[in-house]
Amino acid sequence: MDWKIMGIGALINAALTIILSWIFLPLFFLGPIAGGFIASFLSKGYENYDEMDAKDGAVLGAISGIIGGLIIGLLLVLGVGDISAITGLISTKIGLILTGYIIIQLSVIMSFILGLLGGVLGVLVKK
Repeated sequence: MDWKIMGIGALINAALTIILSWIFLPLFFLGPIAGGFIASFLSKGYENYDEMDAKDGAVLGAISGIIGGLIIGLLLVLGVGDISAITGLISTKIGLILTGYIIIQLSVIMSFILGLLGGVLGVLVKK
């Protein structure tokens, strides 16, 4: 596993998700898909294999998605995102710590699933 490519995929994931949520919120899902796609498409191999299959792409995309989801969650908690999306949670008075926890968990889960999908797509396009 090439951790540099994973980091690049995670950063692309976080950057595209934040930028696309600013521009037009329903396009945010393209960030994790692009991050997983880049992570699996640029990867040369996984473990001791010379070739990659869909499972390997899914693993690479999922790891990239988890790292990217953590970055997205931390940026949203710090206020560098679409604040209107989390205003509803804060106004329900559930507490700032619980709000941050919910935001981070949702961003990691969403980014994990979409990164996995992007990783599989990256391997299929590579073949």
